[in-house]
Amino acid sequence: METEELMQDPKEKIILAADVSSLEELDLLIAPLKGAIGLVKIGKQLFTRCGPAAIRMAQEYGFEVFLDLKYHDIPNTVAQATLSAACHKGVKIINLHALGGREMMEVTAAALRKEFPEELRPKLIAVTILTSSTEETLGEVGIFLPVKEMVIKLAELAKKSGMDGVVASPQEAVFIREACGPDFLIVTPGVRPADASLDDQKRVATTSGAIKAGADYLVIGRPITAAPDRVKAAQAIAEEIYLAQRKSSIPAGQASPL
Repeated sequence: METEELMQDPKEKIILAADVSSLEELDLLIAPLKGAIGLVKIGKQLFTRCGPAAIRMAQEYGFEVFLDLKYHDIPNTVAQATLSAACHKGVKIINLHALGGREMMEVTAAALRKEFPEELRPKLIAVTILTSSTEETLGEVGIFLPVKEMVIKLAELAKKSGMDGVVASPQEAVFIREACGPDFLIVTPGVRPADASLDDQKRVATTSGAIKAGADYLVIGRPITAAPDRVKAAQAIAEEIYLAQRKSSIPAGQASPL
C-alpha cells in the first residue's frame, strides 16, 4: 500500500504541454507556473523553431523537460538522434514511435544505456497510438486491430525492446499496467479536468480517472494554458491528482474517507 507520506508530490506528475512558437511565448507561459507543475513538454513546434534554447529556458526556471520529438526512422538514425537529445541538460524523458518496430527500439535503448550511467540517463518511452487516432483512422493506414489491442501489443513490444515506458491514452493505461507491470512508466496525454472540453483529442479521461488507471505522468495543455488563471488551474489539477492518489492507496474493502 502506498502511504500518504510515500505518494509522489501531485504537481510532479503534471507535464505542461508548451505548444508555443517562440521563446517569448514560452517565457510568459512557464514563468508564473514555477512550483505549480513538474515538467515542461517541448515538442516539434517549439523545438524546430527555437532548438535547445527552449530546453535551457525551462531548466532555468527549475523545470525538467519531456522532449517530445517522437523519433521514427531507421534504427541507427533514431539511436543517434536520441543520444543527441539526451545530451541536453535538464531532459528527463525522450520518446520515439513504437511503430518503428523492435529493432529500432532495441538499438536506441542499448545506445542510450551504453552512453549514460543509469542515474543520468533520461527515460526512453515509446508512443503507442496517438490519442487523436480512432479505429477508422488506423484502418486507413492498414491497421485493423481494435485500438485497445494495438496499444497493448505495442506496449508489450516496447517493454521487450528495453523501453522504460510508453505514451498512451488514459483509456488504455489500466490495461498497460496489467500487461507490463508496476515499474513500467505510463505517460498519458488526453487528460482533462471533469468540466473541460475535448478539443481535438478522441480518447480522453479525467485527471482522477487517469491516475486511478495507473498513469505516472499526465500531459496537460489547454486546461492550463487556456485558463484565465493558469496557476489556479494547475493547482486544481494537482489537488485532483492528490485526491485520486489517496483513494487509490486505500486497501480494497476499506471505505474511503473522501
